[in-house]
Amino acid sequence: MSSQRVEGLPPVTVRAPAKINLHLGVGSPRPDGLHPLSTVYQAVGLYDDVTVVDAPDWSVELTEQVPGVPLDDDNIVIRAGRALVAHHDLDLAAAITIAKGIPVMGGMAGGSADAAATLLALDRLWDLQTTDEDLLRIAGTLGSDVPFALLGGTALGTGHGEQVEPVPDATSVWWVVVLSGEGLSTPAVYRHFDELSPDAPAEPPVPEGLIAALADGDVDEVGDLLANDLWPAARDLRPDLVDVEVALRSLSPSGVLLSGSGPTLLVLHDEVDDARATVAALAEQGMTCTIAPGPVAGAHVVTYV
Repeated sequence: MSSQRVEGLPPVTVRAPAKINLHLGVGSPRPDGLHPLSTVYQAVGLYDDVTVVDAPDWSVELTEQVPGVPLDDDNIVIRAGRALVAHHDLDLAAAITIAKGIPVMGGMAGGSADAAATLLALDRLWDLQTTDEDLLRIAGTLGSDVPFALLGGTALGTGHGEQVEPVPDATSVWWVVVLSGEGLSTPAVYRHFDELSPDAPAEPPVPEGLIAALADGDVDEVGDLLANDLWPAARDLRPDLVDVEVALRSLSPSGVLLSGSGPTLLVLHDEVDDARATVAALAEQGMTCTIAPGPVAGAHVVTYV
């Protein structure tokens, strides 16, 4: 393993988006414990920024303290960095700083976004010139949602979500993101899904109707076809989400969706003014919300300084 440390390299910052699953079809667990998925990802405009600088040892810090984010080797960004340098057979390390804008444990893949941003940032920092194919392959070893965070836009995910293929999307929508004060464990949701769905298919089907509606730019049809197989499990584990869902549907949006494994809920609008009205109405009920456009680009460099 070779070392190619260069003193004085300027830091690199990469921005990566949150993801939502317009469709999340879940199959029965495989022998390795992973669930086969058929999902349609969309990247939305909530972001984490990851800044990297060459350093003698690996480290990670947050710009603001965020509960639930490890600051040691358990953080996915350290694993991402180690995987990248191992791929190139190098002995390098970096100090990594994360500015969180994606809800933690909210089903919006903030950790995956951080991993994707780290891969891209370190590749640019050290001028490794990793191919897109290799970046996606390394990303797939880190987590199901990491390859999509690199890709962005709208994409079909298969395998356990790591096999991504862009799909045409003529929509331009606004999501009201309804935040929860308490996270929901992804492993716990999947375990409860297994209990509720002993007859889940070995391979969940591809949502062809949704993909066609996206290509047509038909937001109302997209709203009708939003689906998430983890909804029943999330409702059981967080019964309070039922009342929130009822309140959201009473506003007659184009659609309502659980984000990934939850607990974040999403309200679909095709006009930003409608999204703003929903935020105002929900704020009067004491809910914390923000607005995110979709689809947006995947991980991208925002500064070298």
